[in-house]
Amino acid sequence: MIKPEWIAVDWGTTHLRVWAMRGNAPVAQAASDKGMGCLKKDDFEAALVDLIGDWLSEPVTAVACGMVGSRQGWVEAPYHAAPCSAHPHGFVSPQTKTPNLTVKVIPGIKQTAPADVMRGEETQIAGFLALNPDWDGVLCLPGTHTKWVHVSAGEVVSFQTFMTGELFALISGQSVLRHSLSADGWDQEAFDAGFETAMARPERGAAHLFGIRAEALLNGLDGAKARARLSGLLIGAEIAATKPYWLGQTVGIIGANTLAGYYASVLRGLGVPTMIAPAQEATLAGLAMAWASLKG
Repeated sequence: MIKPEWIAVDWGTTHLRVWAMRGNAPVAQAASDKGMGCLKKDDFEAALVDLIGDWLSEPVTAVACGMVGSRQGWVEAPYHAAPCSAHPHGFVSPQTKTPNLTVKVIPGIKQTAPADVMRGEETQIAGFLALNPDWDGVLCLPGTHTKWVHVSAGEVVSFQTFMTGELFALISGQSVLRHSLSADGWDQEAFDAGFETAMARPERGAAHLFGIRAEALLNGLDGAKARARLSGLLIGAEIAATKPYWLGQTVGIIGANTLAGYYASVLRGLGVPTMIAPAQEATLAGLAMAWASLKG
C-alpha cells in the first residue's frame, strides 16, 4: 500500500497528472484525460479521487497547479500581480468531502499592462529557479500558449504570451492549408527556410502562409515539408517579436523535448546561449516548493 507524505497534482485543460510523493521524490504516479475542460465544478473531486483513492489510507494534502484554479476550475485561485515573487504562495483550498483529503491550489500570475495571465507555468518557473539557484534572465515555456518571462531576484518581472502552438493546430487542422499538410513527418530544411523567411519579413506572415498552399498546388510541395515550413514560419514570427526578451540574454527553456529542442536550435543559431529544463521535472520541483511552504 502506497502511503505518500503528500500528493503532487498537475491539472491542465486536457489532462490530470498526479504523483505520490515522499519528500521531493515521486514513488508512484497516475494520469487521466479528465482535464478542466471536460469537468463541471462538482466533478473535480471525484476525478481526483479516481486516481488517488488508494493513497488516502491516512490524512494527506494534495498540492495542485494549473487550470484547476481557474474561474472554470474547481476553485478560483486569484492571480498574483506581476512583478511578484516566483515562490508559490497564497494557496486556496476547495471544500472536500473525501476523508483524509485536503487540497491546496496554487494561484497563477497576471499582468495588467499589457494584459496577460498564466496558470501552471508559474509553478514550472518556481521549479526552474529551485533547480537553478540565483538565475536571472529570461525563461521560455513553449507550448500551446508559449510564455516568455523576465525573471530577476526570484521575481517574475514581466511576461508575454504567444498563441503559436494553438495557431499551428488551427491552421493545420481547419484552414485551407490542411489540404497541403501531412498529418506527421518532418523536414528540417523546410523548417529552417520558413523560420528564416519569417525572421526576415515577419510583417508578411499572412502572405507567407498562403504561399504554402500555392506551392503545393503549383509545384507539388511535399506534405511533410509543408508542415515543417508552417512550423518554421510561426516560430520565426514569435522569435522575431520576442527579440527584446532574448537579445543579449541566456534563455532557459522549460518544455517537452521535441518542441523545446526546436526553440533551442533556432535561438542557438542566432547566437543565444540556451539551456533546457524538462517540463515535468520543473513542475515537480515547483510543487515541492509549494509543499515546503505549507509545512513551514
